[in-house]
Amino acid sequence: MLQNKIYQNFLYEIFKTFIIILFGLSIIALTVRSVSFLDLIVDNGYSVVTYFKYSILNLFGIAPKFIPLSFLISLTIFILRHNQDSEFVILWTSGVKKMVLVNLFFFSSIIILILYLIFSTFFTPYALNKSRLLLSENNFNSFLPTIKTQQFSDSFKGFTFLVEKKFNNEIKNIFLHDKGNNLKNLSSNISETKEIVVVAENGIIDEKKLFLFNGQIVSQKKNEENEIISFEQLNIDLGNLTTTTIKKPKIQETSTLKLFDCLSNKSNLDEDCNQNFKKEIIPTLNRRIITPLYIPILSLICSLLLIKSQKFYLNNFSIFSYSFVLLLFTELAVRYTGIYNFIMILFAIIPIILLIIIYLYLNFKFKNEAYSK
Repeated sequence: MLQNKIYQNFLYEIFKTFIIILFGLSIIALTVRSVSFLDLIVDNGYSVVTYFKYSILNLFGIAPKFIPLSFLISLTIFILRHNQDSEFVILWTSGVKKMVLVNLFFFSSIIILILYLIFSTFFTPYALNKSRLLLSENNFNSFLPTIKTQQFSDSFKGFTFLVEKKFNNEIKNIFLHDKGNNLKNLSSNISETKEIVVVAENGIIDEKKLFLFNGQIVSQKKNEENEIISFEQLNIDLGNLTTTTIKKPKIQETSTLKLFDCLSNKSNLDEDCNQNFKKEIIPTLNRRIITPLYIPILSLICSLLLIKSQKFYLNNFSIFSYSFVLLLFTELAVRYTGIYNFIMILFAIIPIILLIIIYLYLNFKFKNEAYSK
């Protein structure tokens, strides 16, 4: 009973450290990416509420990437701390075999593996798809934040604009170019209008409405003739503008079930399952399903720290380096699994081979330590 209590405390300590590290790394990464999120939101005129919702949803796409590294760091810290405090020595002297602890670490890695699978195959694609829909379904709140002085902006579909100066909601020297039927009602002959250019000296922005003063409307007809209309004041409602947000889901936003359907040509959405899309499916599925299989290997590599050895290839730095190299290998190799079949096969069988080899090696070393006593 006492040993079971100790093992439960060990697992609690490992998972507690794991959650703290995972949360910390995810928040740091989210903070860095939030700068680009902010540019995306501001450039398209979305609200602050939309920005925070978008950031939280993208957290589900960031966190799983740090699960293997967080587990590696947490398990390494746990082993080194208890080694330093001689707590493991007390266990060995009380008759506990080192392989029992190895199995405990392996069990914890299986839980982390399941957690990774749940996120990578379900939560992450769902959350990323929701974040895209959040932008595509929510219209912009105000035209004002999208304006950057002396820069052409194409935040809206078929609509480009340039403003020389901006002070609060007042703008000067305005240039509008519409090729997306947004301003065709300004033309005297809508059916014959190809595109419209509006220039004005001054203007005022009121959310989605634009009031222009002292300017001209240039309508280019389909026969290449231009119609020019001067105005003292022009009121334009920009509420029908649509942002250039991507409407179709990217590969990382697509559900795992749909990826399998697309790969087997069972999907009815032929437009989404084009050839370029299919090239990315195998690496994406391998990243979601095969990559987690490397997590138990990390637990066995960390277990090498339990071996009594003065050899350089079994010191703390070397063992941590092995784990880090393994993480780099999985990240690089998975990208080529969709190009070369032999890499895909190797990527799938390497975790099984490494698990057997390292587990047998640990069992062999610990038996030798027991015999040498």
